[in-house]
Amino acid sequence: MLQAFEPSQPYFWSTQGGAEVDLLFLHRGRRVGFEVKFTEAPKTTASMRTAAKELKLDHLWVVYPGAHEFPMDQGITALPMGRLGQMAPPVLKMKG
Repeated sequence: MLQAFEPSQPYFWSTQGGAEVDLLFLHRGRRVGFEVKFTEAPKTTASMRTAAKELKLDHLWVVYPGAHEFPMDQGITALPMGRLGQMAPPVLKMKG
């Protein structure tokens, strides 16, 4: 993932309350977050919503081992692990 985007400063973000984002960086002026889930059916969590709001993310991608990309919530999309190598710039352009 990092190789595809080449961010100058990747971050892990968390709060004392338990909200977290596994990977956070700026890409072409946009705040992008990634969560990694090891389930075939990821679900939106309060932690994801908190992170997206607090960090003012342009988009949060939930990377998982499934086969299909699908919207999970406003500004949150499930992304199959197999698509990671294909995602830099094109995928970021299609989501707001």
